[in-house]
Amino acid sequence: MNATPYRTHMRGPVLSALVVMASMLALAAPASAQAAPEPQAARPKIGLVLAGGGAKGAAHVGVLKVLEEMNIPVDYVAGTSMGSIIGGLYASGMRPQEIEREIQSIDWRDVFKDEPNREDRSFRRKQDDALYVFKVKPGFNEGKIEMPLAYVHGQKFDLQLNRLTARVSQVKDFDQLPIPFRAVATDLETGREVVLKSGNLARSLRASMAVPGAFDPVDIDGKLLVDGGISNNVPVSVARAMGADIVIVSDLGSEMLTRDQITSALSVAGQMVNFLFALNSQEQLKSLGPDDVLITSRLGDIGAGSFGRINEAMPIGEQAARQAAESLRRYSLSEADYDRYLASRGKPGAEGGADAVAFVRIQNQSKVSDAVIASHLSAKPGEPLDVAQLERDIQQIYGLEIFESVRYELVEEDGQTGVVVQVKEKPWGPGYLQTGLITSSNFEGDAPFRLGLTYTMTQINPLNGELRIGGQIGDEPALFGEIFQPLDPAARYFASGRLGYVTRNINLFDDAGNNIAQARARGFALELGAGRQFGTWGEARLGYRREIGEIDIGIGAPAPSQDYDTGLLFVRLTDDKLDSVYFPTKGHAGKLEWRMSREDFGADTDFDQATLGYNHAFSWGRNTLFGGLFMELTPDEDAPIQSLYRLGGFLKLSGLSQDELTGQQAGLARLVYLRRINDIQFLKAYAGASLEAGKVWQDSGDLFDDPLFAGSAFIGADTPIGPVYLGYGHSEGGNDSLYLFLGPLFSF
Repeated sequence: MNATPYRTHMRGPVLSALVVMASMLALAAPASAQAAPEPQAARPKIGLVLAGGGAKGAAHVGVLKVLEEMNIPVDYVAGTSMGSIIGGLYASGMRPQEIEREIQSIDWRDVFKDEPNREDRSFRRKQDDALYVFKVKPGFNEGKIEMPLAYVHGQKFDLQLNRLTARVSQVKDFDQLPIPFRAVATDLETGREVVLKSGNLARSLRASMAVPGAFDPVDIDGKLLVDGGISNNVPVSVARAMGADIVIVSDLGSEMLTRDQITSALSVAGQMVNFLFALNSQEQLKSLGPDDVLITSRLGDIGAGSFGRINEAMPIGEQAARQAAESLRRYSLSEADYDRYLASRGKPGAEGGADAVAFVRIQNQSKVSDAVIASHLSAKPGEPLDVAQLERDIQQIYGLEIFESVRYELVEEDGQTGVVVQVKEKPWGPGYLQTGLITSSNFEGDAPFRLGLTYTMTQINPLNGELRIGGQIGDEPALFGEIFQPLDPAARYFASGRLGYVTRNINLFDDAGNNIAQARARGFALELGAGRQFGTWGEARLGYRREIGEIDIGIGAPAPSQDYDTGLLFVRLTDDKLDSVYFPTKGHAGKLEWRMSREDFGADTDFDQATLGYNHAFSWGRNTLFGGLFMELTPDEDAPIQSLYRLGGFLKLSGLSQDELTGQQAGLARLVYLRRINDIQFLKAYAGASLEAGKVWQDSGDLFDDPLFAGSAFIGADTPIGPVYLGYGHSEGGNDSLYLFLGPLFSF
């Protein structure tokens, strides 16, 4: 009887305790242990394919905007040419709005202009602008003329790509980017597709867009790579090989030129490229299945080279993507799932420039010493990296004009970040040819004609010394040889020497201002100099000039020849911050020089002379005003014939023949108006007019008395070979001239 109640009493507390313990364990268990979620069906992996098409590729940005707006995940990106650039930036972690801001901020006209900005050119190279020679410099080495492989070497474009990809500059495996990525290029030797999946991202993007003939091929792993559009313009196959179950293709169409649009050799070549791109694009598009999505942006008359119209291309891409919204919607995720997808993507690194660099290394493929390159670099180990300053330094190294490319890369070694600067000399150097031409006519039989040729050998020693020889035929034949030798790696100090045969035509006037004869001075001249250069903008030079020769009267009263001797010291200060001496739009330039001729220096007579000059340009819109004033003085009016000043010619009292006036003193003031009349970057055209006032005087007391007024109207073009001007000039007294001028007009 007692046993049963006892068992009943014990069972109640035990059961109660077990229930309490189970409840506590349930509360302590993780949520996943409480209730397993319903398994979700694995979503398909989506690959985004961005086609090539130059400027038309900006439409891809509009497509990306819609994809993000619709919460469509992208697991892989494959792109060709401009598609690789947009795709590479997106894969690196940039959002569509950020990509849009960046490509809108780029000065595409400047990016595709290989010539360094004049402010970045060395002062030595700026001085070359005063030569009447074309700016094109074909190589001449071992008796052969050599040319670059392309019109653009991509120096500025490379710097832009470096900047845009700085956040992932140390990611070498493109599968480790926030979105796995592939860029497609073409092997120039075989014509086969090359899929770039590792290495330097900026270099890979550049290779994918290296349009043959327009951009230099890019050497990667021993292969010369060019635009991927040649082999696979719509790389669907590449996205599938990456693992994509579904592909979304942003295509740019392949509109062919009509017969009316085929009007030149360039348009014929462009049509051939269209054929090539269209054929391989069609093969790729045929592989699309019912689950894939094709978005085609119809760009109309926006062409591959219409980089000035990228703002118009982006909305067209957005519109095309919205038209495909029904097909895209099946791949949209919920807000929560899309947020999880975004969180799962790798995070891009920070923008470059904040951390200190552990080392600065130079990879030098040239004949100049590493010290020459290092002298232009401000980045120092242990100091924070200023990327903007590094890019300016890079451009000044490129401004030495002996390198095909100057690039930098941020690398990580043993946990430390450093900068590697890579320089590659021009393969068509180190010797270069230049030619030039000046001619004009005053309708009265006077037609000065000068055709010049120079040969410059650079890198003759590790400090980048130069040797130049040149000659001129025409009404003033000449021949010279010159050496320029920097004395330190930064070329702050230099020495120079020049030896040559020179001629000058000198008009002689009587006291009434009548031209009574024309003399010709012919002689041999030696000039030695040394000085100090100030960055890229100025120079101070001290020199000695010795010349011996004779003067003949060619036209006018017969007179016996007379020998002459010149011996003088000079000091010259020069400042040059003009953005161009061909068609300036901003900046200034100044010159101050004093010359002392003494018998003790080898001269026939003692006299002093001075030159003062200043030019300034400013612009608004397409318009530019350029003002200039210069004076040349002989204080005691006792300079011999061979040292008289000359004035006359286009924009130097237009209407007169070249160097028609001669005297002890000379002065000129001019105001020139220029207006840009086209939008072709590689062939800028201008219309202009000038007002000029000046004269030569024999007596310093008559300075500025009765100046001669003149003016001109002209058209000009900044062509790939150099500036060309065709003008008409008129001056007081009924002087008229037509001018064909090749060479700088806005220098001293």
